[in-house]
Amino acid sequence: MTALRQPYSELSPNVYAGLVQASIALEKSSLERTLLELLYLRVSQINGCAFCLEMHSKALRKAGVEQSKLDALAGWRVSNHFNDAEQAALAWAEDLTDIARTHAEDSVYQPLLTYFSAEQISDMTFAISLMNAFNRLAVGMRM
Repeated sequence: MTALRQPYSELSPNVYAGLVQASIALEKSSLERTLLELLYLRVSQINGCAFCLEMHSKALRKAGVEQSKLDALAGWRVSNHFNDAEQAALAWAEDLTDIARTHAEDSVYQPLLTYFSAEQISDMTFAISLMNAFNRLAVGMRM
């Protein structure tokens, strides 16, 4: 285990508290909690955040998501474990996580409109962005 580079939550408590408040607000959104956790887990897989991988896998198992679905998450595009709405959300999560390459094209955004309200898409976009921020803190500071 690598030592924590900086205790970022202590050094920047107001900023960190804002991120935590955003997370709490998202838990109260109309998005299903398991969908949020799947998005958090997929973003964390892409970013290689071991701390978040463990935390979100544990939350999904506790929520009753089958292990086979979690095992298939990295290959969701070719798995029958994910419904169309989940696939649209996961595609959006991947696109936003690699935005420098993907540019959040309409072809990935448009399918969201079939399954989610404008507010849900906004909340989902905040959730993906927030998880990317948490991953960057955890990986960058060696949490």
